[in-house]
Amino acid sequence: MKNSVVKMVLGVVATGTFAIAFGQERITQFIPFTQGNRLNSECLAQFYRGEPPVLAKESLKKNSYPLCFNGFNVMYSGVSKTPLWTAEYLSPQRLSQKIKREDNFHEEQRLSSVHRALLSDYRSSGYDRGHMSPNGDMSDKASQFDSFSLANIVPQVPKNNQQVWRELEEATRAIVTKQKKDVYVVTGPVFSGKRLKTIGSGVIVPTALYKAIYIPKHGIIGAYYSPNNDSQQVKIVSVCYLEEQLGMNLFPQLTEEQKRNTYKLPLTANQVKANKEIEYSHWDAESQCAEDVSKDQIQVLQKQFQPKSAVNTSEIELPKVDGETKDALIKQLVEALLNYILQILK
Repeated sequence: MKNSVVKMVLGVVATGTFAIAFGQERITQFIPFTQGNRLNSECLAQFYRGEPPVLAKESLKKNSYPLCFNGFNVMYSGVSKTPLWTAEYLSPQRLSQKIKREDNFHEEQRLSSVHRALLSDYRSSGYDRGHMSPNGDMSDKASQFDSFSLANIVPQVPKNNQQVWRELEEATRAIVTKQKKDVYVVTGPVFSGKRLKTIGSGVIVPTALYKAIYIPKHGIIGAYYSPNNDSQQVKIVSVCYLEEQLGMNLFPQLTEEQKRNTYKLPLTANQVKANKEIEYSHWDAESQCAEDVSKDQIQVLQKQFQPKSAVNTSEIELPKVDGETKDALIKQLVEALLNYILQILK
């Protein structure tokens, strides 16, 4: 009888210990706001050091939408009805996952209907639906589907989209796959001039496109700049040059000295050699770099990049779970389990 009681007590203790461990795991896994914090970290992983590009020019902030997608992030403008920038983190592991392309262009339901680009806007417009974060960078079906959101698309001249821009996207991936380097990429449109073309219900046609890249391991940095026309022209510029043109701070984590450096980025995948480093090009002493951004500003922006959901989570203040609340939930779980055991023993 004594042995039975001892075994029973030990069983209860063991069960209680298991319940505590189980409780910690289940609370972390199933409480929505805890999961949201984890996913928010996944959103921020697309930025170097988790810090998003910053819109320095006030006019750019009007009707802007920070959007977290699978595999990339977007700062969307309800004024141009295009992204202002998209950001991706490309690694050899990510690009080792190959999937078949499946076109699925769709309107972005997280945007206000007034600011949303429509499929009909592009129909018979004479322009391609040009990806900013390309389908070829996507490693799974979820991110591929997201890449076809019109929030990731700009009106692009067909010859530019299908030739020179495609080659630049392939060259960027080749740096990752051939040289086994992690690359942070910021891509977007340029709108310059007072009279800009529009299509459909007011989607503005970019005058040029840019793709800025940073390779942390070697400090390699620079940007492609290509007019959105049939010229097939591409020039390689400094990040500071782009920042001056755009009114944005594309890499707020980097110093002005870093962003003035420019390297000889490859124009095609064939120019990328596995054992040949990308050479230094020049120092840009003329362009006006974006002003530094405070940590407080960065933190405010970081909080706006929330996981994709049916509602605009950037407008929701998510509750936090403190240690006391977690302990209370675990205690309730243990007590319920012990009461269940006592009922069995009776």
